[in-house]
Amino acid sequence: MTLIQTYRSLTCIRLGAGTLLSILLLTLTSPSSAETKPTSNRQPVLIDAIAVVVNTDVITLKEIEERLRLVEQRLKRQNIQLPAREVLQKQLLERMIVNRAQMQLARETGIRIDDLLLDRAIARIAEQNKLTVQGFRDQLEGDGLSFARFREEVREEITLQRLREREVDNKIQITDAEVDNFLAASAGNAEGAQSEINIAQILVRVPEKATPEQIAERRKRADQALAQLNSGVEFTKVAASFSDAGDAMSGGELGWRSASRLPQLFLDATEKLKDGEVAPLVRSANGFHILKVIGRRSAGMGKMGPGAVVQQTLARHILIKVNQIVSATEARRKLVELKERLDNKAAKFEELARLYSNDGSASKGGDLGWIYPGDTVPEFERAMNSLQPGEVSGPVESPFGYHLIEVIERKSEEISQERQRLIARQALREQKLEESYEDWLRQLRDRAYVEYRLDDINRP
Repeated sequence: MTLIQTYRSLTCIRLGAGTLLSILLLTLTSPSSAETKPTSNRQPVLIDAIAVVVNTDVITLKEIEERLRLVEQRLKRQNIQLPAREVLQKQLLERMIVNRAQMQLARETGIRIDDLLLDRAIARIAEQNKLTVQGFRDQLEGDGLSFARFREEVREEITLQRLREREVDNKIQITDAEVDNFLAASAGNAEGAQSEINIAQILVRVPEKATPEQIAERRKRADQALAQLNSGVEFTKVAASFSDAGDAMSGGELGWRSASRLPQLFLDATEKLKDGEVAPLVRSANGFHILKVIGRRSAGMGKMGPGAVVQQTLARHILIKVNQIVSATEARRKLVELKERLDNKAAKFEELARLYSNDGSASKGGDLGWIYPGDTVPEFERAMNSLQPGEVSGPVESPFGYHLIEVIERKSEEISQERQRLIARQALREQKLEESYEDWLRQLRDRAYVEYRLDDINRP
């Protein structure tokens, strides 16, 4: 039985200065019969209702049902085993509450995403799925999903990212003492600095200033999640069922990160684990974490500190940006044509860069100068590192568009002290990002006024 089918009574609440928010009802009687005496076998059927009040806003049953259906579709496409529907609904509702509180703050502080930016974002999503915007829309609607609703979800995601950048990312500060300590630790840990680890996490958040009873209840919930993992339940399913982290619905995977970009707490907990193993519960200021090692690989800056040596690459590129006028298909096709001209010696790289590149380096023939590891986005760096000096890549996709990359020369030399401190500062910033974001979300959730209006809504 769905939530909408459960309730058949009218409920009203008042918010703010006398604003009346009422539940909408649809009766099965016709207008003519409604004017005559009521019949006992025809009952009103609820089509929507206020489920939760969040500050001065509400979440309705219809919104929950629509979002639940969308999440189920996404999880199935990602081959993530679905938890029980009531469990998934509980997780989803908590996420909706947190998102609603964030969106209210964004509106109150003037963050707006215009339709032009939104259209560009959706065009890129369609291109990534190798579809036109219309084809993407047809596919969504064929799956029973509203394209208008999808547009608003994308708008919400962009809004939340802007809010996070302003409220969290831009406020992170790194002291000189932290940089000194980082460099000293890295100088004696060359192996760790050269490795990357992919970790998945389940976070059971503990409220700020939680009582001992609340902490015990959250610990019990984390123990239940760990028990399911130990019994053989897939990590992705348990994450979707229990995790309060923003990546819960995608399996909790954090992605490949160097050790310098992870909290020390995570590194200590996973240090001796093999691929696929799960660490015991870890407690942080934000709550209880369950960590699984997905894999490890060699990568990164290498040893830091006095005498540290790093490989640099002298490279240039031609960038074709993707926008409303130029699709991803057109950008790739154009770069394939340019690559053929280069292969046939019909043109020089720097000439084509000046003519066609949509980048500030175009005036310099696409010259990017000497590039250190970590200077570029991962997609660009991986493609560049696979090239030999004098070799030109095929079209390479990155968040900026599509590139042709040419490696001109490589060299290894000692990193300047100024450069080392810059790298260390960035690494420390990355370490703090996730923890600071989760702490900010926890505080925002704790401050929010939340009132559940229907008894069958699962509460966290």
